[in-house]
Amino acid sequence: MGPVLAGVLQLLALMAALALAYKPLGTYMARVYTSDKHWRVEKWIYKGIGADPDTEMRWPAYLRGVLAFSAVGLLFLYLLQRLQGHLPGSLGFAAIDPDQAFNTAASFVSNTNWQSYYGEQVMGHVVQTAGLAVQNFVSAAVGIAVAVALVRGFARSRTGELGNFWSDLVRGVVRVLVPIAVVGAIVLVACGAIQNFSGIHEVGQFMGGTQEWNGGAVASQEAIKELGTNGGGYFNANSAHPFENPTPFTNLFEIFLILLIPCSITRTFGIMVGSVKQGYAILATMATIWVSFVALMMWTEFSHHGPAFQAAGGAMEGKEVRFGIGASSIFAVSTTLTSTGAVDSFHSSFTGLGGGITLLGMMLGEIAPGGVGSGLYGMLIMAIIAVFIAGLMVGRTPEYLGKKIGSREVKLAACYILITPALVLVLTAFAMALPTPAHSMTNSGAHGFSEILYAYTSGANNNGSAFAGLNADTQWFNTTIGLAMLLGRFLPMVFVLALAGSLAEQKPVPATAGTLRTDKPLYTGLLVGTIIIITGLTYFPALALGPLAEGLA
Repeated sequence: MGPVLAGVLQLLALMAALALAYKPLGTYMARVYTSDKHWRVEKWIYKGIGADPDTEMRWPAYLRGVLAFSAVGLLFLYLLQRLQGHLPGSLGFAAIDPDQAFNTAASFVSNTNWQSYYGEQVMGHVVQTAGLAVQNFVSAAVGIAVAVALVRGFARSRTGELGNFWSDLVRGVVRVLVPIAVVGAIVLVACGAIQNFSGIHEVGQFMGGTQEWNGGAVASQEAIKELGTNGGGYFNANSAHPFENPTPFTNLFEIFLILLIPCSITRTFGIMVGSVKQGYAILATMATIWVSFVALMMWTEFSHHGPAFQAAGGAMEGKEVRFGIGASSIFAVSTTLTSTGAVDSFHSSFTGLGGGITLLGMMLGEIAPGGVGSGLYGMLIMAIIAVFIAGLMVGRTPEYLGKKIGSREVKLAACYILITPALVLVLTAFAMALPTPAHSMTNSGAHGFSEILYAYTSGANNNGSAFAGLNADTQWFNTTIGLAMLLGRFLPMVFVLALAGSLAEQKPVPATAGTLRTDKPLYTGLLVGTIIIITGLTYFPALALGPLAEGLA
């Protein structure tokens, strides 16, 4: 079997698995977030944190819950790292430096999981499990909760109430993430991923020195890292490490976990707003972009010229021989079109155009299908912009799901769209203009610029993947990328929840003959075009200086 055919077959198998899981999981999540009953374990949690899960919240109260919970998580994770040297199970590792501790805490609380450190060389078992793994669950649940609040904004009328943040958070962890992650971890262990609390072992000599490996609860963290679109690996090599990702099957299974909730939640959306066709329209938009990006990535990586590339079956530099070009391309596109950031290959070693595809995937806002929760609310923001543009073309007040899209809604959507590009482009400009940050670049010219642009794009979009080649473990990058991650995560949530509150207060508008049908292929095409055009206008000059210049050279 040729490498191209193998890649295509893996793509088809992945799509079939997602199709089988779509309806049952999407329906189940809709029941989770619309049920008025609480499980016993959930009642214990509510009692422990002093929350009343039955109190409805307007958007300012919901936002305060999101920010307060995340701030406590940020402080706890920061202190846990700073005190690591005094904790049991630290494996002899010292406390994390202040700037790196801030960067890591901001990274995992914001669901980014950007890592400027070698996990197996600096983090002990307590920080990995009680700190990082816990945030993998709760930060993902926060994203789902905000998405559900926006969906309620569309579904409800004449009320500003969006549900209860604490109830949505706890249900997301207890009823959705934990059960699936447990099954995922069992599958990974069965296929060879490690799961223990072993210490550091010498495993032999390597290049004249002693080689050491430490164990850890790797499979359990790997499962939630992919399922929650987090991306932070136990080891520096991330999902290219055989302890995390042992076989081609586990590689495909991890991609499945990455895409599972972001795809299925579109059905949850459709059920909650009373029209599953609306969910299919959003899913079709996501799928169109994802399949197109996978096809482009495979083409750029398989068709690279030169006898060495032809002998290897494509551009194999920086890619795991266990997985090959096809699986690496699918993984790279899936991880950058979601907010995952896990990698099974070095994106810096992709062809110039291939690296540009990973960059563009994040620049789209990671909405195809995007992160858990964040992908759905990002796509719904773009849906609002699309119906606004359609309304302008026909001279009619735009409507979406029975709600009028007025000036307030458009302003909130526009603010959401502008935040991330502003963070990416301004911080990249400062890093390129100042003398010190440029010293962290391994490469000069267009590729070096791509390293800087990728770092801030990854941070501000809460992706977390690295282009490789950039030494980001400096005070400048730890601080600025940390701020980009926090602002890129929580400022958009302000506008999402404000928009949800505004929509929930409206009375429904009956559909007429002039209403744009947002459940038809025509609208799906309009939405895809809107996404591509807005992103192109925003980022094309920066892409032209980096990956496009390198790819066309």
